[in-house]
Amino acid sequence: MSEMLYPIGIQDFKSLREGGYVYVDKTRHIYRLAHEGKYYFLSRPRRFGKSLLTSTFEAYFRGRRELFRGLAIEESEKDWVEHPVLHLDLSTSGYKKPESLDEMLGSALTDWERVYGGSEKTMSNGLRFKALVQRACETTGHPVVILVDEYDKPMIETIADEALQADYRAQLKAFYSVLKTQDRYIRFAFLTGVSRFSRVSIFSDLNNLEDISLQTDYADLCGITEQELHSYFRPSIERLARMHSLSYDEAAQELARRYDGYHFGVDVPGVYNPFSLLSALKRGQFDDYWFATGTPTFLVELLKANDYDLEQLKCQNVSAGSLINIDSYLDDPVPILYQAGYLTIKGGDPEFDEYTLGFPNGEVERSFLNFLLPYYTPVARSKTSFVLKNFVADVRRGQPEQFMQRLTSFYANTNYKLVGNMEKYFHNSLFLIFTLMGQYTEAEQNTSRGCIDIVVKTSDYIYVIECKLDRSAREALQQIDDKQYAAPFAADPRRLYKIGINFSSETRGISEYEIA
Repeated sequence: MSEMLYPIGIQDFKSLREGGYVYVDKTRHIYRLAHEGKYYFLSRPRRFGKSLLTSTFEAYFRGRRELFRGLAIEESEKDWVEHPVLHLDLSTSGYKKPESLDEMLGSALTDWERVYGGSEKTMSNGLRFKALVQRACETTGHPVVILVDEYDKPMIETIADEALQADYRAQLKAFYSVLKTQDRYIRFAFLTGVSRFSRVSIFSDLNNLEDISLQTDYADLCGITEQELHSYFRPSIERLARMHSLSYDEAAQELARRYDGYHFGVDVPGVYNPFSLLSALKRGQFDDYWFATGTPTFLVELLKANDYDLEQLKCQNVSAGSLINIDSYLDDPVPILYQAGYLTIKGGDPEFDEYTLGFPNGEVERSFLNFLLPYYTPVARSKTSFVLKNFVADVRRGQPEQFMQRLTSFYANTNYKLVGNMEKYFHNSLFLIFTLMGQYTEAEQNTSRGCIDIVVKTSDYIYVIECKLDRSAREALQQIDDKQYAAPFAADPRRLYKIGINFSSETRGISEYEIA
């Protein structure tokens, strides 16, 4: 059997098919979208296959039947009409300069005008686009297909520059208005992006644009389902299992734990992150592939600016309306965390238009929290693994005194500058430390008094930890007894330690602790 070719980074459908790369067949969705509607928008995180999907639409509408041989769409499509296709990929340029968007749009229009005629370079880009759509239809005798990949990149890149973003909004409004004013010349339009900016007016003005981002029928349009994993990649999983001395089921379970879990709706099939999954299968190694391709520094700054409670990253309730728009991102970082792929839908109540969000999988949770740690604690990024390893070693050995001395020094021996809500700071920093200790820790929600209840379990020991701010360690211990936090472990044979900790807002560290 020849070695499987994995389409990692392949965004062109023609190159994928002619190059012999494995293709997870999504063409049943292509046919349905093309025949049941006309204008669509799809939001998915980066590296989820949006560009490949857009390229597949292009090949289909160009009538490239030979590229679809053996795929599901071949049984449904009989006509294979060739349409003029205007494919705009906004991901190929940067937008930090005021002239960047105008130049990008102008360059695309010039390329199209070479094919369909016209050279109205003295006109605005919006008017040139309007004339071009009409001319392409009249020249070819077929209505036009418009594909826009990463429509929101100019907005994402200028999210911190309000003036430039306002200028880009005006340009894009004029450009995208063609989708409505030239409807009679258009056969199909498909736009992709990470985020939905209502203020671009693409969604407020274009009431004919259907957002399929959360539609049940298209939940697996991008990404790889469990069924597709085993159908297309069984030999790859078998190879991975052999390399790591695992059974097939154990290897599959590890892939699921790390890379599965994205849900784009309630009660819909989960999908694997395709970039991480394919990378792991190709290299034969379990690693954090997707997270390594992006640096979420801007998201971290948003979380800090909003004094966001990091525990809510594991369970955050939101309305559907807030989830799909990020215009108010400065006041609420959660929608952009979802749309960027760091959170996903874990459940919800469609009747009341509410969703529950959380981390999709182990890769994202561990990598994101590791990335956050230096922003919320004195740990240098290069030393996070070393620091956490020492904490874990202490609790494994049943050494609470050494653990607490290490934790006290952790806060004391630093020139880390603490600003903002100190109670939230201590809460978030402890949450990160204990959560990153892995399977040993269960961090619960705050009590009504704002204290953290943490349970750490090893094979031989249980630690019940309660924290206070500007109170006393004795009071923290008393709360453990009064609220019977240790009661569930009364019959457990493991040795139990109760630890009370007091943080001081004056010293910005641990002022005292008691162990019982």
